Amino acid sequence: MADLIREAPLGQIIRWVTGNKVLRYPEEIPGFELPATYNAVLNGSGEKSPVIARHPTAVRTKTRERKTSNSSSDDSPDTTAPGTPGASRVDLEKRDLEKHDLNRNELERHSTESLQPHEHVDAEALDLRHTKSRLETTPYTEERLEVEAELALERTQTKPVVPIKTADGIVLVDWYTTDDPANPQNWGNRKRFLVSLIICIYTFVVYSGSAIYTSSELGVIAKFHITPTDASLPLSLYVLAYGMGPLLWAPLSEIPIIGRSPIYAVTMALFTILSLPTALVKNFAGLLVLRFLQGFFGSPCLAIGAATMQDMYSLLYLPYALVAWVSAAYCGPALGPLLSGFAVTAKGWRWSLWEIL
Repeated sequence: MADLIREAPLGQIIRWVTGNKVLRYPEEIPGFELPATYNAVLNGSGEKSPVIARHPTAVRTKTRERKTSNSSSDDSPDTTAPGTPGASRVDLEKRDLEKHDLNRNELERHSTESLQPHEHVDAEALDLRHTKSRLETTPYTEERLEVEAELALERTQTKPVVPIKTADGIVLVDWYTTDDPANPQNWGNRKRFLVSLIICIYTFVVYSGSAIYTSSELGVIAKFHITPTDASLPLSLYVLAYGMGPLLWAPLSEIPIIGRSPIYAVTMALFTILSLPTALVKNFAGLLVLRFLQGFFGSPCLAIGAATMQDMYSLLYLPYALVAWVSAAYCGPALGPLLSGFAVTAKGWRWSLWEIL
């Protein structure tokens, strides 16, 4: 529960007010020590860590070999003979796989040799090896799916993850272990469900905020003495704004020092604050400006909602989470007029905007 509060906007505000003395991260607690795998790399003799190339996994290579052999046997019985293109392709893939295995063995040997003189820990007990990351594969590909399946098995065991040290001595920070609780994909089902539910509700509110205004158009026409075309502008500008917002919020959320949580917190706060003057505005020009700003600051759910789901769920289970998120997005515009229709009829055109707040 402390971790959940710390990651929430309220927890971040508490950390800022107290100078990070409350709700600390594990690395900020006095006496924290890096795992032995990081010490093994940091205290190395200065040698360059082996470069981990992006080669096909064993499963994928075997599949390719099987497909190649099948296609070769269908074409002619001599296509797998030495010197033929089919045999050369299979031999090349076998060499790539052997080279990948040699790189992994070299990494294990390097980490073990670097660890012994500094930490005096049994290296075999650490099971040092490089765990392939999702970032080393292209999203939504067969290779990514295979890596996700391998990582799903790895998370059932506690195995240290060996970080990679680049040629210029920079250590690429990774999770400490395969079941690191800080990894969103290792969160419990209840925590992931709660975060997913908040994202879906947020998405529903922003999307329903567009069509919820349609019940007020007749009241706006009568109040400001404008044409029906002009009365539709608050709806059009809102939709235009939350279509433009992702051009800014999506790239910002990918910057590590910013992340997704601050984007959600700041823009949702501004969206809520703007909803108050929007419901109280006294002129049509102000209504147009405020509706545009509402859509712009509400757009992060469209920009990074699906990305947040991908952060928490592997490619094996991501479709189920996306079904819930997309359903919330589709139900918003459909149910918006239904939610405001009864209130506008009884209380006036402003009540459709009050319901957003």
